Amino acid sequence: MNPPSIPHPALSTISSKTCATYRLLYPSPLGELIIEGTNEAVLSILFSDTAMPEGWPAVNPFPDAFAFENDQNVSESDIPEVLRLCRRQLAEYFRGERRSFDFPYAFYGTAFQRSVWTELAAVPYAASSSYKDLAIAVGSDRAVRAVGSANGRNKLSIVLPCHRIIGSGGKLTGYAGGLWRKEWLLRHEARFAE
Repeated sequence: MNPPSIPHPALSTISSKTCATYRLLYPSPLGELIIEGTNEAVLSILFSDTAMPEGWPAVNPFPDAFAFENDQNVSESDIPEVLRLCRRQLAEYFRGERRSFDFPYAFYGTAFQRSVWTELAAVPYAASSSYKDLAIAVGSDRAVRAVGSANGRNKLSIVLPCHRIIGSGGKLTGYAGGLWRKEWLLRHEARFAE
């Protein structure tokens, strides 16, 4: 497993293989989100019905994301504060009260994927960037498809705003949660940016 990238707030390295993981559901306006993490950081935020981009094989790229190892009855107080904070901040985002997130999160991937996800975190609220712009930002201006692939494997939906990445001609393309969600998120942010 590659080391985690932790853009903010700074954390010590963690391994999801050795830490207990918890899941918390958040009924967003766009459908149920599953928030997964440890006592230290959020590791994924994915729609429970995540749609794969057109042309992808019918295989979930996050096979462990919805695998509940222990279906225990866990009380709200047993859920780590970091997951509850994530849920609160997502609710604030959907109410138009929050433009950025400051709860601890971590992501795992190749060095290239981590560089793409770090650049994703820098795309401002209500702004958009192209896959080409993102490729240039990570120093690989010809790696547009690789950037798209890394973008599609982002497990921190909304927080690492892959919905803000569009085609060079301004066309909405590729969003694991479905293009209708991407369009909704962009309109939502534009409405509250004014």
